[in-house]
Amino acid sequence: MQASAHSAQNRRYPIGAEFAPAGGVSFRVWAPRIQRMEVVLEDGAGAGDRLALGREACGYFFGTLPSATHGTRYRFQLDGKPDRLPDPASRFQPDGPFGPSQVVDPARFQWSDAAWPGARLPGQVFYEMHIGTFTTEGTWSAATKQLPELASLGITCLEVMPIADFDGRFGWGYDGVNQFAPTRLYGEPDDFRAFVDEAHRHGLAVLLDVVYNHFGSAGNFVGEFSRDYFSDRYQNDWGEPINFDGKNSGSVREFFLTNVRYWLEEFHLDGLRLDATQALNDASEPHIIQVIGETARRAAAGRHVIVLGENEPQHTQLVRPCQHGGCGLDALWNDDLHHSAMVRLTGRNEAYYTDYLGSPQEFISLAKWGFLYQGQRYAWQKARRGSPTFGLPAATFVNFLQNHDQVPNSARGRRVHELTSPGRMRAMTAYLLLIPGTPLLFQGQEFASSSPFLYFADNDGQRAVQVAEGRSKFLAQFPSLATDEMQSVLADPADPQTFQRSKLDFSDRQRNALTLLLHRDLLRLRREDPVFAAQDADRLAGAVLSADAFVLRFFGPDHSDRLLIVNFGRDLHLDPAPEPLLAPVWQREWRLIWSSESPSYGGNGTPAVESDDNWRIPGEAAVVLRPGPLAAK
Repeated sequence: MQASAHSAQNRRYPIGAEFAPAGGVSFRVWAPRIQRMEVVLEDGAGAGDRLALGREACGYFFGTLPSATHGTRYRFQLDGKPDRLPDPASRFQPDGPFGPSQVVDPARFQWSDAAWPGARLPGQVFYEMHIGTFTTEGTWSAATKQLPELASLGITCLEVMPIADFDGRFGWGYDGVNQFAPTRLYGEPDDFRAFVDEAHRHGLAVLLDVVYNHFGSAGNFVGEFSRDYFSDRYQNDWGEPINFDGKNSGSVREFFLTNVRYWLEEFHLDGLRLDATQALNDASEPHIIQVIGETARRAAAGRHVIVLGENEPQHTQLVRPCQHGGCGLDALWNDDLHHSAMVRLTGRNEAYYTDYLGSPQEFISLAKWGFLYQGQRYAWQKARRGSPTFGLPAATFVNFLQNHDQVPNSARGRRVHELTSPGRMRAMTAYLLLIPGTPLLFQGQEFASSSPFLYFADNDGQRAVQVAEGRSKFLAQFPSLATDEMQSVLADPADPQTFQRSKLDFSDRQRNALTLLLHRDLLRLRREDPVFAAQDADRLAGAVLSADAFVLRFFGPDHSDRLLIVNFGRDLHLDPAPEPLLAPVWQREWRLIWSSESPSYGGNGTPAVESDDNWRIPGEAAVVLRPGPLAAK
């Protein structure tokens, strides 16, 4: 499966257009099904020039045009056919996937982050963002202006939803067709570089969500260059599976691994989030997921990087060390925590929430073990789900109450705080931000955004109808959303207003200042309190206190323990309280240091939690206690 390296020896990357050491621009493309290939300059310097590319072994074409330079637009002409096609490894598509590719000189951008060390997983607080809806303008430049606010809040790592160019005026980005081209919808490639550079200046790492399991359909021309990009050995819910282990898969692997290098080297990214890794099928050794991680770490050239995955089946071998048969990723998204939290917050226990009760024991187990399902029977899928997490660091599990997938599955795209009570939401937020796993916030969550987040995709004609029907069918798995009255209120994905409604309104920061303060204080507590900052699940124990309440005890050095007590039900009076985890440290007593019922967050105050009246735990609240001196009698 080795790809040709003949003409790639004097290039930085084996594919795409890049500046040649001796001048001009060299072009290299893989097209084994083609006999003749020309590159045609269509606009900019050298417009009208064309060059017949030399054919190499393994189906690569290569050549250099001295007249091309930064900004030159070009396309390839295949076997003399009249239609010219963009570069499969195009660095920019200024007119979208159906237009010409543009030569980009990455050396023009002046970086200022030479001292940036990169990012390690421990201590991170992720923030998922969609650049098109994060600001009204929907651009890199506008998003860059918000970075100081995110840094001051306590966010440490931005997780940017996919930006590979796609057809249309708006979309989530998961149907990208130009893997190397940052979409023109958000600005130019250097605008993305400036975003990353400024993020690093504010101490923020940047991860990019990448989709390596399929190409989008509209504007996807890679099949014209080679059908070997795709596999007929596997199934894929979103498009044709990628060929990582069949005929000519060496060049396909090279394409995607070059993409990994490209993002980390040319855009100084701090890692990647791999979408739907269960659809990255590969029967060869080493598995493509392992090689992606290894490639990313080499590309970082001494900087630390984070490579995490989304994996619905919860296969923990993805994060086991390579020497122990794993793939060596750093972290996995944790759907289990989200699903339990939604059941507890909303009472919703249908469709893929069926196997969750939202019980206190679930939240204890989630904090301690990461995943709930580690091989047990899972009724919704009529199969076993998950694999053991034992021995994995707690930071491995990326926990969330909201993300781009889950918010839209509430029919109207409503945020979680609109689906539950304020008290329960504050308590669940405390749980999310203080347990040892790695927390992720979805854009606007920190200030109780009034904007929904809906599914939007700019399609027209029959394609728009099919996408809308597919969305309706997907949501119909929820019996509550399958009724005619609910189906009638679903937003049309192709309606521009669906996209516009999903944009954040930053005036919510002022309107919901109490919620913003709640997140700021909890993130400070997580960061500055050494017991919470340790993220040590091995020194964590929990106990059920009632059908609605539980306690987590974080054992710190020198008896510096912390208690997190969460009660999702009504006021709870524990008398007696025969639970050892509630016992104070020897010759100390518990002191309240934080409460979700503080008036600062809109709460109703917190009477003494432990007193001569034993334990009184406020309803729909979370409290944090630490040892203090015994009160004088």
